[in-house]
Amino acid sequence: MTDAPDAASRRELALALVLERGFVRVADLAATFGVTPVTARADLDALERAGAIRRVHGGAVPLSGGHGLGAGGADRPEREPTFEEALEASVRPKQAIGETAAGLVRSGQSVILDVGTTTLQIARALRRRADLDDVTIFTNGLSIALELEPEIPRFTVVVTGGTLRPRQHSLVHPLAGSMFDEIHVDLAFIGGNGVDAVHGFTNANLPEAQVKALMLRAAARAVIVADASKLGEVHLGRIAPVDAFSLLITDPAAPEVLIEEFEALGLPVLVAGAPSAGPQLGGAQLGGAQLDQQRSDGDEPTA
Repeated sequence: MTDAPDAASRRELALALVLERGFVRVADLAATFGVTPVTARADLDALERAGAIRRVHGGAVPLSGGHGLGAGGADRPEREPTFEEALEASVRPKQAIGETAAGLVRSGQSVILDVGTTTLQIARALRRRADLDDVTIFTNGLSIALELEPEIPRFTVVVTGGTLRPRQHSLVHPLAGSMFDEIHVDLAFIGGNGVDAVHGFTNANLPEAQVKALMLRAAARAVIVADASKLGEVHLGRIAPVDAFSLLITDPAAPEVLIEEFEALGLPVLVAGAPSAGPQLGGAQLGGAQLDQQRSDGDEPTA
């Protein structure tokens, strides 16, 4: 009979399994190594303290970006990437999220588009929606405002005031929040740096996090748009708990176990590009044409 591997060897093997499979259950590790579930949980807890994995109910998943044993978060960029750098990352997932999010918008609605490269993809997808008219869009992103400018007067584009942050071309406090105190829109699409079941929706920059929280309060429905690399991440500025939002739109790389965590907390998740996925909000599954048909029939959304 082969002796069970020692703790260091078990943890190294457990980390390899988590990285390979994307999710490993405590029970599977206990059976694989011939140890008790208590020991398997202790191994995963140790790996989490070392910054190698993230513990979830029943097991563990990799950290976004694939941190290794002892990384302690060292793989996280030392500085906030610029807008242009972020634009180069996860292009296809962000495009898919943008198309799906844009499909939720109907003619005659008012919308908040937060600053960010994913929301820029929403702006581009909205421009391609030839069926849309009389849409009012509020944004604190200069890149988004410039993207939408050719669609005036089909779209009304309103830019918030505030102090310009050069790295993101965003407008923040002071003054950026004043407008959000005076409006109430149908939909807000909000981006951020981290979506975590325990710590909520977070952002790396505190002034931007404050503006995002105001956007949430100014909308009948607020939608998180975040590619899979943001899931399970936690950053400095807390925006709100996940159940404060109506929907999370992400991409097919999102681990199923994290999706289940969010849904258990009351946050519906829509995977952009999934075969059965159509734009959803308020429990309905709707495409752009269906949304416009609802409006023509006088079926306005409920808050």
